[in-house]
Amino acid sequence: QVQLVESGGGLVQAGETLRLSCAASGRTFVSYAMGWFRQAPGKEREFVAAISWTYMTYYADSVKGRFTISRDNAKNTVYLQMNSLKPEDTAVYYCAANKSGRIGIQEYEYNYWGQGTQVTVSS
Repeated sequence: QVQLVESGGGLVQAGETLRLSCAASGRTFVSYAMGWFRQAPGKEREFVAAISWTYMTYYADSVKGRFTISRDNAKNTVYLQMNSLKPEDTAVYYCAANKSGRIGIQEYEYNYWGQGTQVTVSS
């Protein structure tokens, strides 16, 4: 069992920066792919970014060039650096772990989920 705990959300103005963190329990973190998803009010949860166990990355078009996903296996932590934030980035952001180790963009590909952290971007 893997437990994921997100942190770093908050209220910022458009154009500002936030860094989300997701701390994972368990010694198998290094072999998992990790992803970030988000859910805005009244909308379906959507893929944001993912990083494989080999450090390959993939982004949704809506965040490409603004967000960066990274991982620190020594700390069992994955990060989402969010620059140039826009009001449409407002959502609850979820961290997820994928046992296959490969990049996944669908929710069903992920085995473990965090509780989420709120990001609010004001205009």
